[in-house]
Amino acid sequence: MELNNKSLFKEKCFVNGLWTDSQSGKTIEVNNPATMEIVGKVPNFTAEETKSAIDHAEKAFQSWKNTTAKERSIILKKWSDLIIEHVDDLAKIMTIEQGKPLAEAKGEILMGASYIEFYAEEAKRVYGDIIPDPRPGKRIVIIKQPVGVVGAITPWNFPNSMITRKCAAALAVGCTTVVKPASQTPFSALAVAELAKAAGFPDGVFNIVTGSAKEIGMELTKNPKIKKISFTGSTEVGKILMEQSASTVKKLSMELGGHAPFIVFEDANIDEAVTGALQSKFRNSGQTCICTNRLFVHEKVYDSFLEKFTNEVKKIKVGNGLNDGIVSGPLIDKSSLDKVIDHVQDAVNTGAKIAVGGEVHSLGGNFYQPTVLSNVSTEAKITFEETFGPVAPLYKFSSDDEVIKMANDTPYGLASYFYSRDIGRIWKVAEALEYGIVSINNGLPTIPEIPFGGVKESGMGREGSRYGLDDYLIIKYISMGGI
Repeated sequence: MELNNKSLFKEKCFVNGLWTDSQSGKTIEVNNPATMEIVGKVPNFTAEETKSAIDHAEKAFQSWKNTTAKERSIILKKWSDLIIEHVDDLAKIMTIEQGKPLAEAKGEILMGASYIEFYAEEAKRVYGDIIPDPRPGKRIVIIKQPVGVVGAITPWNFPNSMITRKCAAALAVGCTTVVKPASQTPFSALAVAELAKAAGFPDGVFNIVTGSAKEIGMELTKNPKIKKISFTGSTEVGKILMEQSASTVKKLSMELGGHAPFIVFEDANIDEAVTGALQSKFRNSGQTCICTNRLFVHEKVYDSFLEKFTNEVKKIKVGNGLNDGIVSGPLIDKSSLDKVIDHVQDAVNTGAKIAVGGEVHSLGGNFYQPTVLSNVSTEAKITFEETFGPVAPLYKFSSDDEVIKMANDTPYGLASYFYSRDIGRIWKVAEALEYGIVSINNGLPTIPEIPFGGVKESGMGREGSRYGLDDYLIIKYISMGGI
């Protein structure tokens, strides 16, 4: 891999400030999803080696928690600056191991840096309270303190920003972290660790372990020294981690699966809605947790939207993310491709029409054509299951109440989108949608300043914004008498 800074490509874990192999010598191969070529290998850590990393993080916590907010802020800001300085290399690493187009990868790197910068600033704003005590001679004082060692388990679809969004908040308030990145995309995490070391984090404060998700995940959830688990991934795995964490009653943040509705009302600006749908649906080849999964279009504007949307989807250029002009890269692996194929075939079998796409791309491998399906049945799998691929199913509706019911008819509740220019309708629908995120006339709602998270089976807790600090803090009540 040709990089300007070759030190950013690491094939070792990062524990207690040192780069280390697994004691067994066992490794995991990482493949480029666009070419199927081996990118490199990373250590296959055991539970015992993960325990050692946790021990180091717990020891480091005893001093890191006592650093001043200003000291932590300075190091975080340096980390953010270094990431921006090396954006080209970091983006290249991400594209090679994850597949997303280079421009999109750069966007994620910069977003990741912006989370760190945001929390570098928020580190200095962890405030408590003094509450008037109704009893004479007494005072009520509320302070906030770091929860302790944090275990972060991050996904392959955003291998940089999911680490920085979690860890920047944790580190800002004085927690230490042990991160388990996805086995498909460990090199982005390890590159970030190299820059964290350069930024000046003390040994043991920030650690990266790679290996079996089951074995490492079990150690993170069962180990009593881990006080908090932050996980981004599927609802199925999230439920397992919650069960495992129950034995030690850990604090949890769960950012789980989604099944986002995208609603186009009859008064919407259709051109803007088409643009928003393209952004939401086809970013990262449809492999995002807040990606549009169901497009509900009012019957009065259905044909117009379908025509314009389909014409734009036809223009999407598919290929290796390192090539110029590529908008859609490969799916992450064959199992993901197989799921997309199954969902499209099932939709067609239940009456849907293919407006564009609908097949494995001529490039072969993990590439699939950007696809639009019209007249999709509410009985199709794609109506109820998260596809996680470049497929946009369209449904007709005729009334506000009908589409609200359709949009909410899912156990998931992460993100939702709708387009309208009627202020009364905007308030009504925004309040009625059972989702943690409601994006109105906007296909890209995610920025560091917003509280990101879902309701129902899409998880708990919030990341980003000032509210994201609370998930890494405990509230302590101090009762003062004799005054």
